[in-house]
Amino acid sequence: MDVADVPGVPSWFADHLREGGIESLYPPQAEAVEAGVTTGDSLVASIPTASGKTLIAQLAMLSAVQRGGKALYIVPLRALASEKREEFSAFEEYGVEIGVSTGNYEDSGEWLSQKDIIVATSEKVDSLVRNGAPWIDDLDCVVSDEVHLVDDAQRGPTLEVTLAKLRRVNPNLQVVALSATVGNADEMAEWLDAELVDSDWRPIELRKGVHYGQALHFGDGSQSELRVKSSEKPTEAIVRHTLGEEGSTLVFVNSRRNAEGAAKRLANTTAGWLDGEEKRQLAELAEEIRDVSDTETSDDLADCVEKGAAFHHAGCASDHRSIVEDAFRDRLIKCVCATPTLAAGVNTPSRRVVVRDWRRYSGEAGGMKPLSVLEVHQMMGRAGRPGRDPYGEALLLANSHDELQELLDRYVWADPEPVHSKLAAEPAMRTHLLATIASGFADSRDALLEFLEGTLYATQSGESGQLDQVVDATLAYLERNDFIERDGRIEATNLGHTVSRLYLDPMSAAEIIDGLQHTGQSSAGRTTRRKPDADASAGEQPEPAGFQQASELDADDEAGVAMEQQTASDGSDDLSAFGLYHLVSRTPDMYELYLRSGDREEYTQVAYEREVEFCGAMPSEFEEERFDDWLAAVKTGLMLEDWADETDEDEIAEKYGVGPGDIRGKVDTAEWLLGAAESLASELDLTTVTQVREARKRVQHGVGEELIDLAGVRGVGRKRARRLFDAGIETRADLRNADKSVVLGALRGRRQTAENVLEAAGHQDASMEGVTPDADAQPVEDRGDGEDEAAGEDQSSLGDF
Repeated sequence: MDVADVPGVPSWFADHLREGGIESLYPPQAEAVEAGVTTGDSLVASIPTASGKTLIAQLAMLSAVQRGGKALYIVPLRALASEKREEFSAFEEYGVEIGVSTGNYEDSGEWLSQKDIIVATSEKVDSLVRNGAPWIDDLDCVVSDEVHLVDDAQRGPTLEVTLAKLRRVNPNLQVVALSATVGNADEMAEWLDAELVDSDWRPIELRKGVHYGQALHFGDGSQSELRVKSSEKPTEAIVRHTLGEEGSTLVFVNSRRNAEGAAKRLANTTAGWLDGEEKRQLAELAEEIRDVSDTETSDDLADCVEKGAAFHHAGCASDHRSIVEDAFRDRLIKCVCATPTLAAGVNTPSRRVVVRDWRRYSGEAGGMKPLSVLEVHQMMGRAGRPGRDPYGEALLLANSHDELQELLDRYVWADPEPVHSKLAAEPAMRTHLLATIASGFADSRDALLEFLEGTLYATQSGESGQLDQVVDATLAYLERNDFIERDGRIEATNLGHTVSRLYLDPMSAAEIIDGLQHTGQSSAGRTTRRKPDADASAGEQPEPAGFQQASELDADDEAGVAMEQQTASDGSDDLSAFGLYHLVSRTPDMYELYLRSGDREEYTQVAYEREVEFCGAMPSEFEEERFDDWLAAVKTGLMLEDWADETDEDEIAEKYGVGPGDIRGKVDTAEWLLGAAESLASELDLTTVTQVREARKRVQHGVGEELIDLAGVRGVGRKRARRLFDAGIETRADLRNADKSVVLGALRGRRQTAENVLEAAGHQDASMEGVTPDADAQPVEDRGDGEDEAAGEDQSSLGDF
């Protein structure tokens, strides 16, 4: 189908496509048009990577805008939101307004009402619905990218419930679901009342096979030689062979450590294939990477990049990952070794994909478990870029003839599994049922069940009794924790509304509230929020197995009551920052640091030494699972405390065995949870609000109490705040009126940085022209060397990642 023949889209769109080299639609795109995607009909497109799903989304959204409507593009990851925002920004020259929103779950996003196309993560859309964003009612088209991720236990339920809510609000809403090829695309279409385009067409050939011995064994029965030298491993041979054909290689491994180790080895292979200009550009990129953070991860990545290779995993800072992705797309970096996170939609095609590790550790399985066919096919789909590669090859590695046959059977010749809803899991159900009640979507048990009939779970589950049971158990938990009231109608309490608005798992909220009440009294003198069992209404369901009060203390447990009274009488109203960091670290919303071999003894000692600081009673060592979870939270809380105590980032990374991306993730989550704790303390009129607020600001900026005000100035951050403070500039007001030579000296002679900081502080004359740095204000470690700060050594804050 010629692009000029597509109905319903703006008149300029065909010329726009032609300018990008697109004269006609791919077959799946033409099928989508014939199925009504540009005339408002819902569609499920289950097609391979690189087969044109994004253009199908553009056709749907722009035709909705052409009809005077508004479109929403839902992505699973923030990185994808940024990528799509940049891609769709090309439409702004034609008057189409684009907006993107991914963070701040308490924001109603009213400013987005003026935008024609909005890009957001599924969590952000869910929070916008909860917070009553008025423009949600005006949506005409919703595109859900990577919709097969409803199968993901963590992200899937939010996407599933969000789509159900959007369809409930707008009965005539057009839903366009973009999916990888899955085993039950027809079931997905049934759920969304949508037409189905199910295709395995690709614009260039993708050859799937297995490397074994000295050859590639493809799924079509053909073979080709690819010899491994005596000094090589198979992956090195494949990368070398691909470089000889001027291609790039993406290698998937099963752990961060393996990604880093493989990249270091393969860098020795790629280094010999770089020309002078590539070496120069890669050296510049390496310096950018070192500027991102002062950690070993940053240095190791930079060393690899200088040689034309890189690693990519969740422990890398977001700037690390962006630099690597961009350089790999430009074929400047020749090989990337990644964990499966890179397969989740980010645009990183390569000539060859090598799935080196097809098993990974599973706690549930108690050992190594094979990856799913869908996940491996997602990785394989990264092979081959239209217009750049003549073909794509995706290879697994076998160590024996039997394994060769197993991999062909298991992955090369196999169809992807069907996707299944994960909504019935307890964490998902308690979170989304409370939000459904608080948002006014249901005010009775029957209404809740009716709402849930609009989910994939209901489509797939033929047993309504199972859904009833899960709903009843969840409602009992929510009522027991005072998040809802049942008196004929089901309504969210004020506390329940707050928890939903804060986007908290109700169990996290219960844990935080119990911890704060354990330590501090409310101004009304109340010591407990929960209703004792004896007050339960007649016929109320007992608290179901799997749901437990966060405090684990029974209301009638005399020992527990005595302990709480003793804690209060000990004067432990004064919350320590560590106590609060530990409190939020033990909630379901925080992914705790793992306890490594030997950690149990170390952190047990710390737990007893600092027991008085805990917000809540420490479990017994004999309750191994609970005690280990408590210790994991101790480890996480200590990491946050070190960050707030201004410990160097590289020291934190080494001490806790984490990367800069892990630090950033924990800091962001702690800041969010402490902000929620602050709101909950205020809602319950507790006396701990001020201490919680201070702990939040300290972890936000990574500074001691005395630097909070100064570190809040844009462009200052933790390191510069300390240098300015040591030079006698202690507050924002001091900075606003500071001697410019002192500021320049404290900031290591960096004129542009000093100007930016003074301007942000409101200094009446921020110019550094003619200003000489005050030598006495220079940081002690720099005095006498006569050198300015190396570019980028001083990061204004970890938040710049």
